[in-house]
Amino acid sequence: MSNLFEKQDEAQVSLSSAEIVNKDVLEDSTHNKIEKLQMEENFNFEKEIDELEVLASNFKHERGFFQRILNLEIELNFENKKYMAYLIGIVASIAGLLSGVDQSIISGASITMVKSLNLTSEEQSLVVALMPLGAVLGSIFMTPMNEYIGRRATIIVSCLWYTVGAALAAGSTSQHMMYAARFLLGIGIGLEGASVGVYISECSPPSVRGNLVSLYQFNIALGEVLGYAIAAIFYDVHGGWRFMVGSSLVFSTALLIGLFFLPESPRFLVHKGKVGEAFAVWKRIRDISNSEDQLEFLEMRQAAIEEQERSQGETKLQSLTELFRYPRNRRALFYSIMMITLGQMTGVNAVLSNLATLLSKIGFSEKNSVFMSLVGGGSLLIGTIPAILFMDKFGRRTWGMNIIGFFIGLVLVGAGYSVNLDTNLQTGEGLYLTGLIVYMGFFGSYSCLTWVVPSESFDLKTRSIGMTISSAFLYLWSFIVTYNFTKMKDAFTLTGLTLGFYGGIAFIGIIYQFFFMPETKGKTLEEIDDIFNKSSFTIARENLDNFKKWVSRK
Repeated sequence: MSNLFEKQDEAQVSLSSAEIVNKDVLEDSTHNKIEKLQMEENFNFEKEIDELEVLASNFKHERGFFQRILNLEIELNFENKKYMAYLIGIVASIAGLLSGVDQSIISGASITMVKSLNLTSEEQSLVVALMPLGAVLGSIFMTPMNEYIGRRATIIVSCLWYTVGAALAAGSTSQHMMYAARFLLGIGIGLEGASVGVYISECSPPSVRGNLVSLYQFNIALGEVLGYAIAAIFYDVHGGWRFMVGSSLVFSTALLIGLFFLPESPRFLVHKGKVGEAFAVWKRIRDISNSEDQLEFLEMRQAAIEEQERSQGETKLQSLTELFRYPRNRRALFYSIMMITLGQMTGVNAVLSNLATLLSKIGFSEKNSVFMSLVGGGSLLIGTIPAILFMDKFGRRTWGMNIIGFFIGLVLVGAGYSVNLDTNLQTGEGLYLTGLIVYMGFFGSYSCLTWVVPSESFDLKTRSIGMTISSAFLYLWSFIVTYNFTKMKDAFTLTGLTLGFYGGIAFIGIIYQFFFMPETKGKTLEEIDDIFNKSSFTIARENLDNFKKWVSRK
């Protein structure tokens, strides 16, 4: 995997979705930025770097034994600094396995759990939906925890929530215990979901940031497949549903161990004024002999200084409402929420959580429907792979157009529901399964943007609260579509729900993204600020002009 990312590091890309920038041009751009800084009064680039080296050295010498223990980190140093950034992305994204397993495992577990706990259909819906509802609360906790204990430490805490929730779920003897277990698992997912995206984004080189953040969605999809596989393995085991819902213990333990080898986010450390520690971490994840990496840290520190200066003249209320008071921040928030809404309101979590039940409605036996659920989960997993490989090559706008593919999948699924199974069973199943594969495959690619877009859109000061709100909306929409799935299915019919509601949201999304989705590939998090300083209509005009130029070249 590291070879893949090394190859992609060589291809630096610009804001324009139609233009690939030559590496030499980027080097010239970095050189020009440094020269501009050198011309400013009292600024010496080399002196600044030397002072940072001293601060980092002092931090290492002054740090005591107990401070090292409290950091809960076993320090790793690689000769090739990119490997540390990749390790952060790979290990932190394992949190997605927990989220994916817990989302899909309930589909197979419900079949036998309903009988064991004597659940009504309303109680079953609540068991399924309480996890995303708990995730809303976890997302709200995320901001204060990210601000006070850090990105990495918040993910560690989420592992503990998973452990408690999974143990309680496995030992549940009533619907009330299962309610509590699913809600606790949801809190863990909410804490993790937003934190992982921010953590990876703040540590990743711009050229592979989209790829590394996409690993989280890949692991969610992999977790979905593992959840269906675990359900199939334990389906015939007496009390097998307990093994299914308790399986998170294995993954949360693996993640917890891996986190002990990762550092805290350098941008969080700079945000907290720990510049020496931040630069010590930066030297482990970047090649500090590279002027581009040096410049990125200086820009990061400058952004933090400007943030602190701005905060000195603000009241507490003004500081807390900064996300809403400034147009740049409001645009980032609206953009992030729209991307999340377009993904979640097309019903993917409702389908995943009820997939075994839906498959049984189109002719599969109860047992075969559990096994066939792997088709949907596998398609979702396969769909995430192109995002990991190519998102940073083609850009966010191009990747957003995957919404067209899963719109077509929804049309096929809706057509499958409308077939008379008594006379055309094979046709109905064929249409449904084809649509399911297309829908899940394209959604797998698109859904990576759900985490990439919010994690890179907000500035340093509003990143935690912005991710909290975005993540809360993600899980709120998931709760709404999951909890109301049965009611909406009865009101719309399966065909009407799939084509009319889910398909309608996807169609609106195609129009919105074509005009208003900005391109952020290849930009540092600080450079993305400039993009959101433009009005939405300016971005729309630029997108339309770029599209016209692309058409004229064809």
